[in-house]
Amino acid sequence: MKVIRISAFIVVIDQITKILVKGISIPFLGLELPGMQYGSSINVIGDLFKITFVENPGMAFGINVGGYAKLLLSLFSLVASIGIIIYIYKVRNEKLLYRVSLALILGGAVGNLIDRFFYGVIYGYAPLLYGRVVDFLHFNALGFTIFGKTYESFPIFNVADSAVTIGVAILLIFHKSFEKKEDTQIDKDLINTDKMEAQLEYGNSNREDNKLSNN
Repeated sequence: MKVIRISAFIVVIDQITKILVKGISIPFLGLELPGMQYGSSINVIGDLFKITFVENPGMAFGINVGGYAKLLLSLFSLVASIGIIIYIYKVRNEKLLYRVSLALILGGAVGNLIDRFFYGVIYGYAPLLYGRVVDFLHFNALGFTIFGKTYESFPIFNVADSAVTIGVAILLIFHKSFEKKEDTQIDKDLINTDKMEAQLEYGNSNREDNKLSNN
C-alpha cells in the first residue's frame, strides 16, 4: 500500500497548483492569494505552452456535462476512487509498475473529485457536489475532433488529468506483461496441485501394497 503515497503526492501538487491559479482568501489565517483572472494566460514557452485559467463543470479535458449528469459524475468519481483503493490493497503483491499505474489514476481521480465536491461551496458559487474543476495546462497544438466536438487546440487540463492519463497509458502499454505474471502464477498453482495429487495417489498406492503384503 506504499504506492498510496504517490496518490497523496499527486493530490497535494494538484490542489496547490489549482489554488495558485484560482486564488483563495482565508481571512482568519491571513491568507490572500489573488490568483489569475478567469480566461487569462501566461506564456511559458512562447505560444506553444501557456498557463490558462479556465474551469470545467464536466469531465477531463473539457468534456462538458451538466444537471443531474454532473451529480452522477461526482458520485461515480467517489465510488470509483473507493473501488480503486480497495483494488490496490487486493493487488498489493503484484508488480510495482502495475500498482504505480493504479496509484496515478487514484491520485488524479481524487484531485478532481475535491474540486467537484468542495470548490462550489468554498468559493460560494454552487452546492456540494456541483463544483467546477480548475484547468490551466494549455498546449496550443493542432486542432482535432473527439466525441463530436472540435478543438482548435489541445483541451486545457490539470495535474490530476495528467496523472490519470499516464496511469491509463501504463496499463495499456504493459498490460500483457501484467497478464503474463497472472497466467504464470496460475500455471504454478496448477503444477503444485498436480504434484500434490500425484503424491496423494502414490501414498495411497503404497498403503494398499503394504496391506496386501501383510495379508
